[in-house]
Amino acid sequence: MEHGSFSDNSAATFSLTDEDHTLANSVRFTLNQDPRVTFSGYSIPHPSQARVNIRVQTTGDPASEVLKDACQDLMLMCRHVRSTFDKAVEDYKASNAVKAMKIDSKEEDSSDSEDSE
Repeated sequence: MEHGSFSDNSAATFSLTDEDHTLANSVRFTLNQDPRVTFSGYSIPHPSQARVNIRVQTTGDPASEVLKDACQDLMLMCRHVRSTFDKAVEDYKASNAVKAMKIDSKEEDSSDSEDSE
């Protein structure tokens, strides 16, 4: 839900239900990276309510468009983090598989040497 002035669309407050600090702080951070934003912040009206209010003030662009762009930027950042994490997990598993093979081969070598004695 958007709360704002009909005459000035460069400032608005957006109320998001079923959200908390996790999303609100991430959106606030992303908004603050945008040079069109003069102010962004969020509040949680009451701890027992799952709702956040995000305030956006811009240099003149519509606040709803700037918020939408920030959400899209945040999705791209999340995709990048996810792909980087997935690649790191794959690399870790691959390197541990190689290490496990080397450990097994060392154990076989030591057992072979014991058999020869």
